[in-house]
Amino acid sequence: MTLHRLLGTTISIVALAASTLGASAQTDMAALEAAAKAEGQLTVIALPASWCGYGEVISTFKAKYPEITVNELNPDAGSADELEAIRANIGNTGPQAPDVIDVGLAFGPQAQEEKLIQPYKVSTWDSIPADAKDADGYWYGDYYGVMAFLVNTDIIPNPPTSFADLMKPEYANSFALAGPPRTANQGIQGVLAAGLATNGGDLDTAAAAGLEFFKKLNDAGNFVPVTGNASPVAQGTTPIVAAWDYNTLAWRDGFAGNPATVVVVPSDVTLAGVYVQAISAHAPHPNAAKLWMEYLYSDEGQLGWLKGYCHPIRFTDMSERGVIPQDLLDALPPAEAYAKAIFPSLAQINAARETITTQWDTVVGANVE
Repeated sequence: MTLHRLLGTTISIVALAASTLGASAQTDMAALEAAAKAEGQLTVIALPASWCGYGEVISTFKAKYPEITVNELNPDAGSADELEAIRANIGNTGPQAPDVIDVGLAFGPQAQEEKLIQPYKVSTWDSIPADAKDADGYWYGDYYGVMAFLVNTDIIPNPPTSFADLMKPEYANSFALAGPPRTANQGIQGVLAAGLATNGGDLDTAAAAGLEFFKKLNDAGNFVPVTGNASPVAQGTTPIVAAWDYNTLAWRDGFAGNPATVVVVPSDVTLAGVYVQAISAHAPHPNAAKLWMEYLYSDEGQLGWLKGYCHPIRFTDMSERGVIPQDLLDALPPAEAYAKAIFPSLAQINAARETITTQWDTVVGANVE
């Protein structure tokens, strides 16, 4: 069963033609491990410890391969920043050049068109849904989640249950996006979700509707133009933040009840988003990058993401084989929270990203940093 069949929706992904290189089910793991250990380093970027359980995922990889030093660049970078880091470090063989990237779906094909990434097919390639990967292995889905609100209930005792609620006067100076809408996929998707919630679910006009929503929210004084995450929620600077559910759940856990918080999937839209992995075409440590991908797409790596509340891309395959521990399933929000999830097509995501990133300043005018 593919991802879109699991959720009763469709992810339409364009596969761009290119030569096929990479691994198969017959990957010589011993040779790959030896080559990666000889390189001795791996540079990752934009992987906060609380995002998808990456803190534990990285530490487990380090323990598994102690011969490889993992360099972690700019944990709070957005998808556009990751591509820029590749561009800026072409020819740089030091630790400032990323070997791998984890970006929003629309940024995978963009990186491919610019020849910023190289193809590689992991050993578990066949169990990645065909509609969530480039056919030639340039990029491949890694996990998905839905847009949700994290609310500090010590400050907001009556949490909003929908995007429409955010317009209420009681939420003045309270709401933020989890990233600048000009550059960060999470911020862009927050705008898109708001548009879907207010325009009847029309994906083709949701970006423009989202911009109009945020203009009104900003004019009303309810929008706070900062990057929302755990810290401003806890401090009360932005007691309501829209972010991927796996981030909101991880931040909630980190608070341990101080402050009291709740996670709300908005009742007026359930926007789902897929992220993708890729290896830099200019990776200084290409074998370590391939080994990292093999680890991420193994059952062990996929369960590492699931521990961080992300639905791994191989979720269906692993469910059918009965290898997902029940306690991990029980820790997730109820299945009905995902039942109405909307997965925009790649064309719709690209169009929305173009509209939101280029028109945010002129329509909304709030400088999110």
